[in-house]
Amino acid sequence: MARTEPPASKPRVTRGTVYGNPGGAGPLTAPRKAKPRWGRIALVIGALVAVILLVVAGCGVAYVTGLDEKLHRTDAFSGLDDRPGKSVGGTQNILFLGSDSRDGADYDPNGSPKTGGASKNERSDAIMVLHIPADHKKAYIISIPRDTYVSVPELDGHGGARAKINAAFSWGGIPLTVKTVENFTGVKIDHVVKIDFNGFKDMTNALGGVDVTVNKTVTDPRSKRTFKAGVNHLDGDAALDYVRQRYGLPNGDFDRVQRQQIFLRALMQKATDSGTLTNPVKLKNFLDASTKSLTVDNDFSLKDMALEFRSLRPGDISFITSPHLGSQEVDGQSVVVSDKEKAIALWSAVEKDSVGEWLAANPANNATRGR
Repeated sequence: MARTEPPASKPRVTRGTVYGNPGGAGPLTAPRKAKPRWGRIALVIGALVAVILLVVAGCGVAYVTGLDEKLHRTDAFSGLDDRPGKSVGGTQNILFLGSDSRDGADYDPNGSPKTGGASKNERSDAIMVLHIPADHKKAYIISIPRDTYVSVPELDGHGGARAKINAAFSWGGIPLTVKTVENFTGVKIDHVVKIDFNGFKDMTNALGGVDVTVNKTVTDPRSKRTFKAGVNHLDGDAALDYVRQRYGLPNGDFDRVQRQQIFLRALMQKATDSGTLTNPVKLKNFLDASTKSLTVDNDFSLKDMALEFRSLRPGDISFITSPHLGSQEVDGQSVVVSDKEKAIALWSAVEKDSVGEWLAANPANNATRGR
């Protein structure tokens, strides 16, 4: 049974009805370790934010091991205790963070400013949880809108207030973000993968660009780039503008979440088509661009991911957005209000490894085109 989340220390008084923790801190049963399965490899690389699943087939174990050595490492779970348990062994929950450091601040590996304290220069603009069921036959990528209003717990003197969920990253880096997501969902996070949005550019260019379909011509008022109705071929710079835009879109940040999901699907399809997999130079350039941009927890292993997810294909992946009630004004700021009842049901399904059943009643957002 899920237990109730303890109240955050130093709470901030707020107006209006908002929900922070939809599911408690999760069950108290200990996780069971699944035995790795050996065989022909199809590699699933989690790369962003919010967020990138890249399925690459045909890589030898030795080469994947070499890629592991290129990854940046961080103690993603530093100082965390009283964490959720697992009731179903063999499942995996991987937190993907897409950070945006476009202003060029200097950060430590945890994603916190080296000068200490909060910074406006880097933020987590995409927060996604990849859930892999115990049978490893499917994968579910669940987006949490960055403005979701939650209780950010205290960790090492940071947090302890209600705020938008991406504030946790600015205040306490990856560890506080993990703690906040676990408190919000009641789901234990097994691994963390962080990528700067600028990594999109190198990965997209390594593939020769990707195609996305736009329903209606729209111009980004910030980048001044226009995305025309129909198919748009995106190089790295255009891809970065596409996944960043929220101004000028009818539904703002909600449309941006959908764009990120659409782009991830397009990138994944391009990364797994025969033109990439049979081209050693393109494949190497793409993998090098991916690993160069990643920061992962100390125990994350691409080789293990390759072995566990070898049978997954792009069609086995569903995109979901954590249920919400839209935006609301709280203390003069626009926040996203979690739909408490529906969110509890979704994250309980993740914890119980029954997302497939949840999807039968709540179709996933598998959009292939959008704003």
